[in-house]
Amino acid sequence: MPEIAKGLEGVIAAESRICKIDGEQGKLYYLGYSIEDLVKSCSFEEVTYLLLNGELPNRSELEEFSAAMRSQRTLPEPVVKMVREFPERSHPMEMLQAAVLYLAGYRSEADQSAADLDCRRTIHLISQLPSVIAVWQRAREGKKPVEPRSDLSHGANFLYMLTGEEPGEIIGRVMDGCLVLHAEHSFNASTFAGRVVASTLSTCYSSISAAIGALFGSLHGGANERVMAMADEIVEPENAAAWVNRALDEKRKIMGMGHRVYRAKDPRAIIIEGYLEELSETTGDAGYYKLLKEVERAFRERMEEKGKPIYPNVDFFSGAVYRMLGIPTILFTPIFAMARISGWLSHIIEQREDNRIYRPKAHYVGEIGKKVAPMEQR
Repeated sequence: MPEIAKGLEGVIAAESRICKIDGEQGKLYYLGYSIEDLVKSCSFEEVTYLLLNGELPNRSELEEFSAAMRSQRTLPEPVVKMVREFPERSHPMEMLQAAVLYLAGYRSEADQSAADLDCRRTIHLISQLPSVIAVWQRAREGKKPVEPRSDLSHGANFLYMLTGEEPGEIIGRVMDGCLVLHAEHSFNASTFAGRVVASTLSTCYSSISAAIGALFGSLHGGANERVMAMADEIVEPENAAAWVNRALDEKRKIMGMGHRVYRAKDPRAIIIEGYLEELSETTGDAGYYKLLKEVERAFRERMEEKGKPIYPNVDFFSGAVYRMLGIPTILFTPIFAMARISGWLSHIIEQREDNRIYRPKAHYVGEIGKKVAPMEQR
């Protein structure tokens, strides 16, 4: 019986220079830069340049790159029509997956061919996914689309297109920072799905669409939605400890706790917790912050009794931050995709540099030698 790594756990499938996760110490690096330094010093556009080109831009490089990204935020009118007319009962992640391939069809033949040769030419998708999400949500609210602005950061412009109001400095900075935190995270399921499709030499667009499909799965994206459902059930901070203890006694999972890789507190969770605290102080509404901190305290108390290194992950605080930014819960996973597309493209580029099509083996455990019975005997 061969040794089988279910879910490919522990299997090293490729070498990569893009992302380093130190699960024991709770550290995360993009191209060698710590996530703390990147969030503190860089915009989402700078981090996107880093992921696509391997190094941070100088001033002139950033100006040229930002101008290119911002000039491509506007959607072709047929794409706007498709997004607004997408079936109402569909999830926005299904719409987003379809929109990526729809957008591919509206590139000129020369542009599309160039992008297929070099996925760095597909930055228009990074620029346009926020527009797609904002158009979909405003259609859902019975409102007209809001044209993007080229003078706003990636995160601030998304909020502007979503609400029609220019966000304040703190809100725009927090949104942009959240996108940086979600931009990349090594060989997770969606990234691996994108690399598998890229390994067949399929298009950049098809690879991104596949990654979005993987992110839509309930075991990958969407955990912050379920954290907020938990918060809505608990209601008040003083209810948190009893709720957590009851849930653990009933062997239920506490959403937003634990990670496949980290054995310390997720460094992204620490940063987003800081955003939540800052927003709570700015707005004078600390309800979510206090409630989630009580959940964390009660949970860690139980885990310490058992000696288990299970801590909050990035999803534990992010949903509350998004709610305080006025973002509907149904958009949480699409926003994840909107940020992660930079990392996906980085991995697709890297995959193509030294490509070999993915073709793992399966250990067959079925029957052999079965005979086909005549139809009347089946």
